[in-house]
Parts: sequence; C-alpha cells; structure tokens
Amino acid sequence: MRNLFKIWMRVLLTGVMTLALVPHASARKSKHHTDLTVSQILAHMNAQSKSLKTISAKLEYTKVTVLVDDKSTESGQLYFRRGKTTDIRIDFDKPERKTILFKKNNGYIWLPNINQVQEYNLQQKSELVQQFLLLGFGTDTNELKKNYNPKYLGEEDLDDDTTVQLELVPLKGNVTAQIAKIQIWVSEESWLPVQQKFYEAGGDYLIARYSKVGRDLQLPASIFNLNAPSSAKHVQMN
Repeated sequence: MRNLFKIWMRVLLTGVMTLALVPHASARKSKHHTDLTVSQILAHMNAQSKSLKTISAKLEYTKVTVLVDDKSTESGQLYFRRGKTTDIRIDFDKPERKTILFKKNNGYIWLPNINQVQEYNLQQKSELVQQFLLLGFGTDTNELKKNYNPKYLGEEDLDDDTTVQLELVPLKGNVTAQIAKIQIWVSEESWLPVQQKFYEAGGDYLIARYSKVGRDLQLPASIFNLNAPSSAKHVQMN
C-alpha cells in the first residue's frame, strides 16, 4: 500500500490533484490588506478552475525524509487533460528518466533504463485517487470541503506570485492513514495552486512546485499514451 501510494502522489499531485498550475505574472501584484475567509478563497478557486481542460508545465518534486535528514529531488514535465476521464502524464528527466501515466483506473511506470513497464490497477482505490485529483486540477471546492477541513494560514510570496496559504486536514480514515495534512499556496492572480506540501503521517513530506505553465493548450492525444517500445517487459504490480 505504501509503494502504491507513492505512485499516486507522483502522478496526481495535483490532486489535489489536483490538482495546481498557474502562469507566473511578469510583476507581483499588491498584497491584500484585509484577510480573506476560507469561503472566499474557495469560491475564487472554484470559479477559475471550472473551465480548466489541459495543462503543460515544468515540475519539481522534493521528498524529505526527516528521520535520516535526507532530501531527494525529481524534475520533469507534466501533462494534464480533463474530459470524461482525467489523464496525467509525467516525464521525469532528472535524476533519471522515467514516465508515469495515469489513465482511467490504471497507473503505469515506464523505466527505460531497465526496459520495464510497471502496471497498477487502481480501480479499487478510485475514491482515494479522486480525492487527490481534487487538490488542484479543476478543483470542485464543494467536494474538497467534504474530504478536508480547510484553514487559512495567511499570505506568502513565492517567486513572482503573491499567494494565500491553505491547510487541508483530511477527514476520512483512508487518507489520514497516509497523509496528516496538506498545505497549498494559491496564486491571488489566478486562484490556482502554485505549490503543494504533503505531510505524511510519519513526519516525512513532499513538496511540488510548478513553472512555465501552459493552460488549455491543444495537446496531441498521443501524449497520453505510454509509448514504451514493444520489447519492454510488462510487470503487473500488486
């Protein structure tokens, strides 16, 4: 379960998910001088995300293991498409090449260095997967409130964005067993998240950052195919 959860996190950080991506402004806009309520923030997010169809973005994931003071970083390109189903592809290029694809109720990891495709059937975990998808990719904030207790933490500058910071505490046991809380930094210009921080129950955490974002581009359908060579060995994972 732990290994499978890590796959979901890499594929769906999104969530929450979502979900999670915003073009950076050329200059930072003035900060708000009055606090916003959680309801106001969620209303802004909901209004801006309803029309979201596709995303292309550079991304960087940093995983921190607190007990041994270890930090590792992966970077690459993310593609997102929302239609009848939600499809996500991540092409990592550093520190090593690999592709992660989430399509319908299936997850795939293509490892070119060993010419192997790992396959995951996520149908039995579809509810949990959908909760992470809610965290940023076309978030329905009414559904978000059913699954998390949101709290406003204040404003913070991130690069060229002025953001509001939300804390999300999971309400359902199948999530709390894996994630203690989530912090999301939401752009005050686009009202979409630009950074997410996932705290695992044991204290470790994962940070997702996004840049060079293109929204609602015409992405070729072939992007959401794995495109592994026919010689690749396919392994069904538990």
